[in-house]
Amino acid sequence: MFGLDSYHVFLASVGACVIVAYWLPRFISAREPAASALLIVAGALAFIALPGMPRPFDPTTSPRVWEITSELTLIVALFGAGLRIDNIFVAANWGPTVRLLAIAMPLTIAAVAVAGWAIGGLTIAGAVLLAAVLAPTDPVLAGDLQVGRPLEGGEHPVRFALTTEAGLNDGLAFPFVLLGLLIAAEGVAPGSWGLEWLGRDVLYRIAVGALSGVAIGWLLGKVTFTIPRKSALADTESGVVALAGVLLGYGVTELVEGYGFVAAFMTGLILRRAEEQHEFHRRLHVFTESIEHALTALLLVMLGGALPVLWPALDWRYLAIGVLLILVIRPIVGWVSLLGSGLSRHDRAIVSFYGIRGIGSIYYLAYATGHVELVNETEIWAMVAFTILASTIVHGLTAGVVVDPVNERR
Repeated sequence: MFGLDSYHVFLASVGACVIVAYWLPRFISAREPAASALLIVAGALAFIALPGMPRPFDPTTSPRVWEITSELTLIVALFGAGLRIDNIFVAANWGPTVRLLAIAMPLTIAAVAVAGWAIGGLTIAGAVLLAAVLAPTDPVLAGDLQVGRPLEGGEHPVRFALTTEAGLNDGLAFPFVLLGLLIAAEGVAPGSWGLEWLGRDVLYRIAVGALSGVAIGWLLGKVTFTIPRKSALADTESGVVALAGVLLGYGVTELVEGYGFVAAFMTGLILRRAEEQHEFHRRLHVFTESIEHALTALLLVMLGGALPVLWPALDWRYLAIGVLLILVIRPIVGWVSLLGSGLSRHDRAIVSFYGIRGIGSIYYLAYATGHVELVNETEIWAMVAFTILASTIVHGLTAGVVVDPVNERR
């Protein structure tokens, strides 16, 4: 007798959702489609309407599935973001990035935490955790905003700032996630844990992540291009070896208590400096980008399936927080942080507005809820899911139209 195996129905549905999400936009525009929002919506419809589908992957009951999937996606995406950058030696290009990381991100965290506590009625720990989870901009969903593939050149400061911000702030948000967990576990008493948090979770782990990434990138460059000189890996199609090196480096960095996401980005950045004009960098980027897109599509379809489970916990207060972050908080703090950066008013407005939220938020919340029982766990998941959906609609569907003219002006 024939029957509907839920696993096979799920696989078929994922395939159909991806095809539809990338196919439908081509009836409207000839440009490469921004399919993120459609993947989420298609996933929701598939889990609601198709017979034989398994139960949705509820992040409140199975956070580990979400943590592992999003972690692997981010490792590949951050490595790819570092690999994209052709020229890191123009000091002026890094000014906006430093401002976005050192000024805009802490201000965003503070503003969202206040909104979560005052508007959402969250506990202080929940508000801090929500703010930290929503702090990083996304290297996965921001393809239209990033610099081009390796060897393409023409890196406009707007694209450079958005790429490097997304590449680094996933790792730099981790101390604030751990801060939320500390408050949840030990209370608002920084006298008992403040110095330890600052020394271990901020200074030590960031430094170890950065240094580890530099070392791994340098070593991979030698293995790929130099040793052995007469039969280098770069002369083959073995991109998987370089990616395996990133996974090895990420795991080692985490084992010594460094931030693996910082290491993954730095690995790509430093590996790119080895034989900078070699065609291998382009082939490696295409390879990693394909893996990144496949994992992202799966994760977004899963997120769409989880939306009906989370929607009952989403009231107007939580909707308001997501809208405030996207349309008010990020644009204002981004604009303020970039004053004096050298960017024109138009470019500053673009960088300030396009702080897309996505896979990093899924990872951090899954990580947090897997380690601590939160009072408002379902509500926080609902807020994060809504914010990601809203961001993919507002940012994802407009990014190409707004950012492409920047390159034309240049």
